[in-house]
Amino acid sequence: QVQLVESGGGLVQPGGSLRLSCAASGSIGSRYVIGWYRQAPGKQRELVATITSLNSTNYADSAKGRFTISRDNAKNTVYLQMNSLKPEDTAVYYCNVAHLVLSDHWGQGTQVTVSS
Repeated sequence: QVQLVESGGGLVQPGGSLRLSCAASGSIGSRYVIGWYRQAPGKQRELVATITSLNSTNYADSAKGRFTISRDNAKNTVYLQMNSLKPEDTAVYYCNVAHLVLSDHWGQGTQVTVSS
């Protein structure tokens, strides 16, 4: 079964940037949807951005213009480039594929903290 591991989180000042990585342990097939999600303390998990095997992307309003989702098929990795970070971006960030979201299977995520 495919396994996804998030990395790249950390502490950054407002206005700074981070690039998160989502590495798959094996092939996820030729057709997929991968999303980045985040969950702040006391709040529901929310979808931040998605990318498909056809390279279509979609973003939450909060991410538009600041975040970019991309993939590197050779490295079996999906990225989330986050620029102009704000304190309200502070959350645990998760990546997942559609069928694992539907089965409520999540990894550990990676912590992003935006603070001065």
